[in-house]
Amino acid sequence: MNQLFILIQHLLPQHLLSRLVGRIAECRLGWVKNTFIKLFASHFKVDMSEAQQPDLQQYPNFNAFFVRKLRQGARPVCDEHSIASPADGSISQLGTIRSGRILQAKGHSYSTIELLGGDPGLAALFEDGSFATVYLSPRDYHRVHMPCDGKLQKTVYLPGDLFSVNQTTATRVPRLFARNERLVTLFETPHGPMASVLVGAMIVAGIETVWSGQEAPRSRKIVTRDFNAPAVILQRGQEMGHFKLGSTVILLFPKGKIEWLAELREGSRLQVGGAMARWTGNQ
Repeated sequence: MNQLFILIQHLLPQHLLSRLVGRIAECRLGWVKNTFIKLFASHFKVDMSEAQQPDLQQYPNFNAFFVRKLRQGARPVCDEHSIASPADGSISQLGTIRSGRILQAKGHSYSTIELLGGDPGLAALFEDGSFATVYLSPRDYHRVHMPCDGKLQKTVYLPGDLFSVNQTTATRVPRLFARNERLVTLFETPHGPMASVLVGAMIVAGIETVWSGQEAPRSRKIVTRDFNAPAVILQRGQEMGHFKLGSTVILLFPKGKIEWLAELREGSRLQVGGAMARWTGNQ
C-alpha cells in the first residue's frame, strides 16, 4: 500500500493538482467552504478551542480557516536562552549535519548544499552544525514563527516537486526535502547565522511570509533576494509566515551554537514558542 501511495505521487500532475485545490480553498460560497471546513475539522480532530475565532462558519474560505490565528496567550514563548519551536508539529529528525549531509529518515539523507539551492558558501555556514526537521500535520496550527531573534539577510525560492512530506514519503522518496519546492530564509542572529527552510508539499497551495506575502508558487526559476533596507527584524516567537495546507520547516544552526533538548527525538511533539534547544554560549 505504501509503495502504491508513492507511485501515485510520481504519476499525479503535482503542481496542477495543488493549483486546483488552491482555487477550491479560496472559494467563498457558503455551502462549499462550510462543508469542506466542517469535514476537515471533524476528520482531523482540529482543536478550535485554541483559535482566535472558534466558530467554523465565520471563516470566509477554507484557507482562512487553515491559517487561523491562535487566541492570545495560547502559546507562551520560552526564555531568551532557549531556541523556540517554529511551529506546532512533530520532530521528523534532528541532530548534527555530518559530512555536509542531513538525515531525512533511516537509510536516506540529502546534502546541505542541495537543500539551500546549490550555494557552497551558504552551506559552509552550517558545516557540522545542527538541524531539526519539524513536520506539520493537517490538524496543526500552520503559522510559522521565529525560533530566535533575527535580522533577515536573504531568501532563496527554489522550484521543485510537490511530494507529500509525511513519514511514509520521507522513508521512501530519496532527497525528498531537497527536491520539493521550498523557500530558504537566512537570518543573522545574536549568535550567528540561522536558516529556516519552508518546504512545500502535495496540495500545498502556497507559502507566504510577513515581509513579502506570497512566496510560492512563484515561477519555475530560482529567485534570490537580498535584504538590506528596509531591514526586516523579527523577535523570538514572532510570526514569520504560513503554509496554505501542511508541510515542513527545517532549521539549521552553525557548529557549536546550540544543544537540542535531551528529551527530543523522532516523533516528539512540539508547540510554537516551546523550548527545543539551548544556546551553548559559544560566540
